[in-house]
Amino acid sequence: MGHATDALDAGGSSDGAGRAIGPPGARVFAAQVLRGQAQVTFLPSVAAGAVFCVALFAAGWQYGLYGLVGTAVGTATARLLGADGERVASGLEGFNACLTALCFAVFLGAGHLSTALLALAGCVVVTVVTSAVANLLGVWGLPTLTLPYCLIASTATIAAPGFQRVWHHGAGLAALTSPASGPTALQPADLAEAFFTAFAEIFFMPQWYVGALLLLGILVASRRAAAVACLGSAVGTATAWALGAPAAQITDGTTGYNSVLVALALCGVFLPARAATLTYALVGAAAATAVGSAMSALFAPSGGHTFTWPFVLTTLVFLAGAKSFPRLTGSPEAD
Repeated sequence: MGHATDALDAGGSSDGAGRAIGPPGARVFAAQVLRGQAQVTFLPSVAAGAVFCVALFAAGWQYGLYGLVGTAVGTATARLLGADGERVASGLEGFNACLTALCFAVFLGAGHLSTALLALAGCVVVTVVTSAVANLLGVWGLPTLTLPYCLIASTATIAAPGFQRVWHHGAGLAALTSPASGPTALQPADLAEAFFTAFAEIFFMPQWYVGALLLLGILVASRRAAAVACLGSAVGTATAWALGAPAAQITDGTTGYNSVLVALALCGVFLPARAATLTYALVGAAAATAVGSAMSALFAPSGGHTFTWPFVLTTLVFLAGAKSFPRLTGSPEAD
């Protein structure tokens, strides 16, 4: 989801338009895939991607496999279609496919052949959707974020119950929906669990230790990004508690993962890392928590699955607004 890039893969070559010439070697392609997984949190880092891969396999070998293969399919599709070489090399053509594959695995059941086939098709389609969204939002200078994946995921989960060969009741983690009401009191152990599961839920996983591994992956790539992500998780949790969200909904991470992504996006990725943008990012993180509740109510007829819509909508609004504030963008007018 980030726009920062590593240097182009060693051994690769490109033409004058930045498109790679010839098929990459296995090691180069593997690096592109791992960067694709890391780009879910804006990091073009092979090391972070490797830790993320371990985290998903720790959640369940099926999820690790879906995430890895999905990213590979999205990356390979982009290459075959002649996508920009720098985007492919930095993983920007893989992260939406990673999330799309995991979405199918979680909500349709990882053990079904129909799920695997749909996931493969979805990873191909989301690559095309990514290009379309990039062309549309590029007019306003805005990034695609996870909007392509959200479009595919929402369409799939809304349509799936109408197809008997696709919809498997109680499949995967689909039954893990947050309660709309319940006790709001939080214990210290609940706060710790909420902090880590906010990271895990970015990839649909409910285990706190998966979140801890994901945070470790971010830390390996960037201490600044890890600090911002931690603040985003804390703000999301605090905002949800202050608004009276049920404790179970807070501890399962569903009120915090969008806040983590918003904080990362608005401080150091699309806006420069400075005190003003950090404050702006944390306000955005808090807003995403409220947006998440609204989106959950909006999608309630189809199961209430908000995916990363709150992150996408909040970030796009805050980025569009930042264009009018030179102190946030670092424009000369700020001096």
